[in-house]
Amino acid sequence: MQQLIQRRRRAGLVARSVERGLFRANFDTPPEDERHRFLFHVHGNAGVGKSFLLREFEQIARERGALTAYVDESAGSVPEVLTVMNRQFAAQGARFKELDRVLATHRERRHEAEAAALAALDPEPEGGPSAGSMAVARAGLAGLGLIPGAGAFVGVLDPAQLAQGADRLRSGLSARFRSHEDVQLVLAPESVLSPVLTKELSDAASSVPWIVLFFDTYERTGPFLDGWLHDVMTTDRYGALPATVVVVTAGQRPFDTARWGGFADFMTAVPLEPFTEAEARGLLAARGVTAEPVVTEVLRLTGGLPVLVSTLAGTRPAGPDDVHDPSATAVERFLRWEPDPVRRSAALAGALPRRLDADVFRVVADCDEEQVDELYGWLTTLPFADERSGRLRYHDVVRAPMLRLQRRRSPRGWAERQRRLADAFRRWREETGTGRDAGQLWADEEWRELRLAESYHLLCARDREALSMVLRDLVDACDQGEPVAGRWLGVLEEAGRDAELRTVAAWGRQLSRAFAGGGTEAVLDQLLTDSGFGAVVVDVLGSTVTGPPGGALAHASAPEDRHRRPGWGSPVPGGAEVRDAEEPYTEDQEPYAEDEEPYAEDRDAEDPGWGVRLAPEIVARVYRSRAVSQGVRGDYRAALTDLDRALTLTPDDARSRALRGEYLRILRRHDDAVRDLERAVALDPAHDYAWASLGATRLALGDPAAALAALDRALDIKPDYPWALIRRARVLRELGDPERRLADLDRAVVLQPDSPWAHCERGDALRAAGRDEEALAAYDLALSLDPDYASAYASRGVARFNLGRPTQALADLDRALELNPSYAWARTQRDAVVRHRDG
Repeated sequence: MQQLIQRRRRAGLVARSVERGLFRANFDTPPEDERHRFLFHVHGNAGVGKSFLLREFEQIARERGALTAYVDESAGSVPEVLTVMNRQFAAQGARFKELDRVLATHRERRHEAEAAALAALDPEPEGGPSAGSMAVARAGLAGLGLIPGAGAFVGVLDPAQLAQGADRLRSGLSARFRSHEDVQLVLAPESVLSPVLTKELSDAASSVPWIVLFFDTYERTGPFLDGWLHDVMTTDRYGALPATVVVVTAGQRPFDTARWGGFADFMTAVPLEPFTEAEARGLLAARGVTAEPVVTEVLRLTGGLPVLVSTLAGTRPAGPDDVHDPSATAVERFLRWEPDPVRRSAALAGALPRRLDADVFRVVADCDEEQVDELYGWLTTLPFADERSGRLRYHDVVRAPMLRLQRRRSPRGWAERQRRLADAFRRWREETGTGRDAGQLWADEEWRELRLAESYHLLCARDREALSMVLRDLVDACDQGEPVAGRWLGVLEEAGRDAELRTVAAWGRQLSRAFAGGGTEAVLDQLLTDSGFGAVVVDVLGSTVTGPPGGALAHASAPEDRHRRPGWGSPVPGGAEVRDAEEPYTEDQEPYAEDEEPYAEDRDAEDPGWGVRLAPEIVARVYRSRAVSQGVRGDYRAALTDLDRALTLTPDDARSRALRGEYLRILRRHDDAVRDLERAVALDPAHDYAWASLGATRLALGDPAAALAALDRALDIKPDYPWALIRRARVLRELGDPERRLADLDRAVVLQPDSPWAHCERGDALRAAGRDEEALAAYDLALSLDPDYASAYASRGVARFNLGRPTQALADLDRALELNPSYAWARTQRDAVVRHRDG
C-alpha cells in the first residue's frame, strides 16, 4: 500500500525522465571516473517541480542503498542543518554519536551565550537596548547566525571579523566557558562541528555504498550554506569528505559562478522548465484525462506548471461543461470541481497565511468549531499543500491565484480576514514577549516569526501605519544579522505581490537589490539616501526636511595604519588597537549598533496613502547605526558625517555623542574628542564607554591624573571592563605604580584570554618589573593568538636581550620591522642590540 501511495504521489514527475536518468546513471559511474558528478544543482522558477524532483532523486538514491538526508528552509543555520541531517541518519540506522554530542553541547553553549549577550545590554530609560549593547549582542551572537556586517553570513564565519565586535561580550563568555572549543561553538560553530561531520561521514561510508545529501529551497538556505558547502567539498579545512558523497541542491537561481565556476568538472546543473505540451498531455493521459476540450483548458490554465497540471489532472474533469468557461481561472476551476462548498471555502481560507497550522486555520476559517480539525486534516491531503516542520505551505503557483480570487471577489472581506490574522499573531507575539526586553525579543526566533506574520497581514489589510512599522522593524532586524534582515525584506516583497500593493512591492525590490549588493549597511544607505522614488522626506518636529539632515564636518585625515588588530583596543566591541611597546599611541574603532529609518512615499491610486512619519530620534538611530558600520570599516570621515546628522536631530543623545568623541580620538583630534565625551557623560553619568574613552583621551593629552579619574569612574560602573583595565594600566605606568598596573592587566587577561593586546601589555608590565622570563611567556601567548603582531615581536626581542640572548632578540626585532617598517621604537631597540653585539 505504501509503495502504491508513493508511486501515485510521484506521478507528477512522469515527464522528468531525462533528469531522473541522469541522476540514476551517476551511481553507475565510480567516483574515480571523470564523468562522475559529486554535485547536482536543480534550479528553476517556482512551480516547476524542484522539490518533487528532489524527492524522486532521494527515492532513486535509497534504491541504490544510499544513506540520505533531506534539508529545506526550515533549518536556518549550519548547526540546524546538521541537526536535521543527524536525526535523519539515525532514523536510517546510522547513529552519528560524536556529532550528536557536539550538537548538544553547541545548543547548551548557545543558550549560555544568549544569556551572556543579553546580560551585557545596557537598559535605556524606555527599557530597550542601547546602541552599544546592540553591538555586543550583534558580535557575540554572530556564531548563532545573528550578526550583520559579516559579509553575506555564509556558513564559516571569519574569526577576524567576529573579533571586531566581541570585546565586551567575551568577558561574559570567558566566565562561562573554560575551553577554546566551547568559545568556538558559539562564535564559529561550523569550525567545530564540520570536522566532526566529515569524520562521521567517513566512518559511515565504510558500511553504505553512497551517501547523498539533499538541500532544498536553496534560494533561502544558500546565503548561509553555500560558503560552508563549498569549503566542505572543495577544501581540506574540515577534513576529508568521502568520495562516495553526492550533494544535491535545488533553488530558483543557478549556482553562483563566482564561487563555483571553477568546479564545473565535478558538478551538473539541472535546469527545470514548465512541462512541454507533450509532457503535460502525457501526465493527463496517465491520470485518465484525455477529452480534448478538457486537456485544452488544463493546458491554458496551468501554463505547463507541473503542480497545477498534477492538481487539475487529479480532479479528472470529464465533460465539456467543466471547461467551457472563458473567464475561469485555475483557482476557479479547482474549486468548481470540489462540490463541497465548506471545503472550497476552507481551501481558500487556508491560502491567506503564508504558513498554516491548526491554530492559524482556526482564526481564519469560516466554519463551525467542530469542523475545524476535520477540515484542516483534509487540507493536509491536498497535493499543493506541502507539510514542513508541522506546518502547511501552499505552493506559490496555487496560492497566488487563490489570493487574487478572494481579494477581487470581496475586498472588504479580504481586509477583515487579514486584520483578524494580524490581531491573532499580535496576541501570540505579546504572550511570547511577556516580561522580556527588546534585546531578548529580537534574539527569539519564535517572537520574530510572529512579528513577521503580523506585519505581513497588516500590510495585506492595507493598514495605514503598517509600512512605517515594518520599515522600523527592518532596521532592528539589520542589527540581528543579515539572515534576519532578509526575512523582513522578504515580507515587503511578499505582501506587495500578494496584495498587489505596488508601493510596498517596489520598496521590497529596491531594498532587496541594495541588500544583495552590500548587505545591511547598503539597506541603511538606501533608507537614508536615494530610495529610487525621490528624496527622503522626514517629518522633523512638525517641519518638513528634504534630504539627509545635518552637514558634513571637515575632518583631519586619519593616519594610514596597515597594522591594525581588530577587537583589541576599543572601549566597546569592534575596536582596533595600534601600539608601540613603550608608547601610549593608539588608534581604535568602536561599533555600536541600534537604528530605525526614514522612508520616501511613492503614492499610486491603488495604495492606501501609506503614512510614514518617523520621529527624529528614529532617524537619528539609523544614522548612528550606519556610522558604526562605517567605523568598523575604518571610514571615520563618513562615520562622523552620519553622527553629525544624528546629533542634528537628537543633540542630547549620549550614545551618539560618545561614539563621535571616540572616533575623534581615533583621528587624534583630542581636544574635540574631550568636548564630545564630557558632554556624553554629562548627559549620561553612567555611560561607562564614554568615561573609558575620555580617560584614554586625557592620557593622550598628557594629563594622567585626569585620565585615571575617568577610567576609575568607568570601572566603578563596570568592573569587568577589559579595555578600561588595560587603559588604566597604561595610566598607572605613567604614574609609576607598577603593582596596580600589573594587577589590572592580570584581571584583563582573565576576562579576555584571547586578546593578544592584553597579553602583550601584561608582558610589558612584567618586563618593566624585571620578570623577563614571565614576560616571554606572555609574549609567546600573544603571538600564538596573532602570529603577525609586530609589537609582541619587538617586546619579546627586548626581553630576550635582557636575558642575554642577542641572536634571538635580533630575530624578533627584525620580524617586527618586517611587519611594520615604520615601527620607530623597534628600530631603536634593534640598534641598541646591534651596538651591544658589535662591542
